[in-house]
Amino acid sequence: MILVADCSPLIALAACDGLFLLEPLFGTVIVPEAVYEESIVGDKPEAQQLKNYLQNKVRTINPSLLILLDGFSDRGETEAMLLYKQCAADYLLIDDKRGRRMAKINHINTIGSFGVLLAAKQSHLIDQITPFVARLKASDIYVSDALIATVMDVAGEKCPG
Repeated sequence: MILVADCSPLIALAACDGLFLLEPLFGTVIVPEAVYEESIVGDKPEAQQLKNYLQNKVRTINPSLLILLDGFSDRGETEAMLLYKQCAADYLLIDDKRGRRMAKINHINTIGSFGVLLAAKQSHLIDQITPFVARLKASDIYVSDALIATVMDVAGEKCPG
């Protein structure tokens, strides 16, 4: 299986120490150059962790491929969707709601960072998602309380304090 990743869910998974779940769940994990560049720049606490994790996972896209965009897609999302098509990937890891809508229009299968945690629990890679969600909540990454409540309900767990 091939998973192409966008930047935001990689940062979220790095923030909750969940990057290790990707290969056991999906096999091959790849990113386009734009996602790599977005992931490692600046003073994000996860930048060095992502630089190490993404070594040997960066791919060049074929710019002649076509996808439908809404005019608001950033370079990383756009290249991730193009790479998905180029590699005939199985999933696009993307959290942005608008980006997921554009992926659906382009017939791209998506999964988000919380979907990864739920899949890991279902596959018995982890016993609970609560510690991961708690670390994510403690980070600088915004996640709505409503989304957390829904995910925790699906997981059959209580919301972390």
